Amino acid sequence: MGVDLVDVLREPAAAIAVHTYFAENTNTRYTGRRFDTLDGGGTRPDIRDRIAPSDLVAVQMLSVRVPAEVSIDLLDGQVGHSIADCLREIDVGVTLGSPAAAELIADGGSAERAWSLLVAQDGVEFVIAGKILARKRPHLIPVYDRVVRCQFGHPRHVWQLLHDRLERDDRVRATLAGLHEQAGLPSAVSLLRVLDVVLWMRHHQQHRRNADLACPGRGTVRPL
Repeated sequence: MGVDLVDVLREPAAAIAVHTYFAENTNTRYTGRRFDTLDGGGTRPDIRDRIAPSDLVAVQMLSVRVPAEVSIDLLDGQVGHSIADCLREIDVGVTLGSPAAAELIADGGSAERAWSLLVAQDGVEFVIAGKILARKRPHLIPVYDRVVRCQFGHPRHVWQLLHDRLERDDRVRATLAGLHEQAGLPSAVSLLRVLDVVLWMRHHQQHRRNADLACPGRGTVRPL
């Protein structure tokens, strides 16, 4: 892993970053602050096991757009039905780092199958696929884009990497919980999302200035 999570999360800047990112009453607001809570969230009982229109809008809050034809298929086609089958096998309360998560994120597990279905669609790559699944299962699937990938050092199996770290190191979860509480965030915002925000806020400006040149290791990205 490219950074030590505990050290990063304990930096004074981490608490400031979380507060700033989710703040509603500031001149500079981040649209991503509404990703988790828009229209009641992606785990709302009536839509938790299917992709809904509000999920596709929520993904746009994180600066990506699902291609129109893919959106149609997710909402009203066979791909959407297949994703729904996977989601029904994943309890919304399962958290990454718990024993129940291991099977879900393993090769052939329900979460991995959903991810593979998504990235098989034209115009959907790992960033979009991960954000869709993070909206639907926020405690299990992390938001993961190129900025955060750079912080991690471009691992190929980031879900497993994070799972192992959370499983063996209680400090990470405890520190994330402290940041969550300090910022007064709603329960719909997961600890994984807090981690994403800290890492993204820490690095996004430098990452964009460098146009990814300072982030070696490009290549095929798999969640496992």
